[in-house]
Amino acid sequence: MSKETAVYTHGHHESVLRSHTWRTAANSAAYLLGSLKPHMRILDIGCGPGTITADLAELAPDGHVTGVDRAAGVLEQARATAAARGLGNVDFAVADVHALEYADDTFCVVHAHQVLQHVGDPVQALREMLRVTKPGGYLAVRDADYSAMTWYPASDGLDDWLDLYKRVARANGGEPDAGRRLKSWALSAGIRDITTTSGTWTFATEEERAWWSGLWADRTLASAYADRAAEGGHATPGRLRAVSEAWREWGRHEDGWFAVLHGEILCRKQV
Repeated sequence: MSKETAVYTHGHHESVLRSHTWRTAANSAAYLLGSLKPHMRILDIGCGPGTITADLAELAPDGHVTGVDRAAGVLEQARATAAARGLGNVDFAVADVHALEYADDTFCVVHAHQVLQHVGDPVQALREMLRVTKPGGYLAVRDADYSAMTWYPASDGLDDWLDLYKRVARANGGEPDAGRRLKSWALSAGIRDITTTSGTWTFATEEERAWWSGLWADRTLASAYADRAAEGGHATPGRLRAVSEAWREWGRHEDGWFAVLHGEILCRKQV
């Protein structure tokens, strides 16, 4: 069975976790929530710092949620998140989505948010996710689509950021335009009962612009993404500084607006 071959582009720098800890079930998994039941056993793949995982545990108080991630270090933060919320129906473990160490038909729901854009074989990942889903259960996947991101006002610097990010992500073995490919990947994995939707994040208020532009400005200079951009020969330090400043300049615009499009699939495993 295949193992992960891609490199996680972002890493877990503070500027990355600043974004990940903002995520909730409401703003990142709304398409799934209507299918949840209190008794369900749920697997949350690529859980990161565990904020969505904790929300899912609260929504399944009579069930159990397992959060998994390839990075052992970030799971300590996830455990702290769950402990701070007094959750006793959640646990965390290291796992590779290409080769999950769970028996067939284990979970009522298998969920992954912004995971498949970073993996080496998304079709194999979906096969594994489906394998550990119970018959009649749900496989829920949501992923961003970088080429579909849009903003105002126009910015040559942000155009440069988008081009650079996509090149770095693909050099790392990922696919930054995953959102539009989710249904295709699911069909290739042998899944047929697929509901496709889309969702957005929008950043437009002064506070939202400052937060979104600030985390990307910092990420461009100080995260694993910055290291991989430089080490891979994709950008000089000067170019990274210019992109970082372009983010801060965009954030200062009173009429600034940025939208992130996500593709979503909610799949039912055949009984």
